[in-house]
Parts: sequence; C-alpha cells; structure tokens
Amino acid sequence: MEIADKFNPIVSIVIPVYNGSNFLREAIASALAQSYQNVEVIVIYDGSDDHGKTEAIATSYGDRVCYFDKENGGVASALNVGIRAMRGEYFSWLSHDDVYYPNKIEAQIQYLKNLNKDDVILYSNYEFIDDMSKFLRKKILKDIDTEKFLIELITSCPVHGCTTLVPKKCFAEVGLFDESLRTAQDDDLWFRMAKRCTFVHMPQILLKSRLHPHQGSVSIQDFSIEYNNLVKRCLLDLSA
Repeated sequence: MEIADKFNPIVSIVIPVYNGSNFLREAIASALAQSYQNVEVIVIYDGSDDHGKTEAIATSYGDRVCYFDKENGGVASALNVGIRAMRGEYFSWLSHDDVYYPNKIEAQIQYLKNLNKDDVILYSNYEFIDDMSKFLRKKILKDIDTEKFLIELITSCPVHGCTTLVPKKCFAEVGLFDESLRTAQDDDLWFRMAKRCTFVHMPQILLKSRLHPHQGSVSIQDFSIEYNNLVKRCLLDLSA
C-alpha cells in the first residue's frame, strides 16, 4: 500500500506494569516525551503486592495516560488488555523498566514512509542500561534475509519486543499474545506473525533496555523450560 506524505497514524504505546515503582516514572516519561505527537499512552496495572506504590505512580498522570487496572495475570494478559483497548493503528510495547529514545516513534513512522509500506513490522537496535540508568553496551543486530527470518527467530531471538512497531491488523490475522506463556510470549507471537507478515530491521538505536536482578525473564524459574518447549514446537511447525 502506498503511503501518502501526510501519513500520521495514531500509535498506541502500551506499558504493562507489575511491582514497577522503581522504574515506571522513567518509562512513562519517555513515552510522553515522544517527538511524534499522535500517540496514546496506555498503562496496564497488572496487580501488585507493593502496598500501592506502583498504582499510585500509574494513576498520577490524569488524562495524559489511559489507565487500566486488572488482577495479576502476567505480561501477556496485560498486553492483550492494551491491544484490545487501543485506538491506534500501530502498537508499540514499552516495558515498565525500559526507556524509549525521544525519536523512537517518529523514526519508525518516517521509516514506513520511506519504505512506502504500512504492512510491515519494524524492529531496531537497542542499548542496555543498568538499574541506575547508566549505559552498559549497545546491541547491534544483523540484517536477516526474509527467507531465513523464521529460523533466526528460533535460534537467535533477534527481536526485542520493545523496539517493535506492529500494525494492529497483524493481531487480527494471527491473534494476540498467548497468556499461557509467562516468559516466551513475545517469541511465540513473532513466530506466528513472521509466517504472514514481513519484519524489517532498522539500524537506529531506539530503546534503552534495562538489566536488573528483578526483571521477569530472570526471576521466573521455568524460563528455559518454556522457551525450549517453544523452540521444539516451532521447529515441528517448520518441518511440517
């Protein structure tokens, strides 16, 4: 589909949060500070057991953010609440402990214009920061040929979910995040989407991804089991 110069879609930034009082303000601030103006910021409060600290932060922005409160059900369930509620034509995930660069959305919308396509999923390079927001290192990804992308998803996990920009219509084609998965929900979704949609790598660094001891992929003990099961299922799917 050809994209006109006035292409200015609503982008929905969805922030799921559980026990996020240490980092949530910085994440929300980076979403609200986007140089691309046509965004809505959606915060999904996925329950917490921190005596109301996270909830107090999430509700302190008034009508600057759309706020949803739900019982704890995991990241996938919180993201799905946001996707169902979003007004935007594009979905942009932001973890409560990560930080967008101010030009994240603008760079991606401009990239779509230059591609002259609106039916691709964009993902980018990123950098790591620590729990004090200090720079650690860059993550520069290689370009992947379309025909090799599915196998690369399984073997090297090239896509950081919070760097993506996903057309809402892709969810209509393949479904939402699998809520039975606690840690590999993003890899599962990218695999399903990659069978129908094209992923395009952007060379810019657009995200600060935080490494800290309490992040979900570290604290959930069965991460390796769940991911290995997903890899086996994907390989069977490819060989069918």
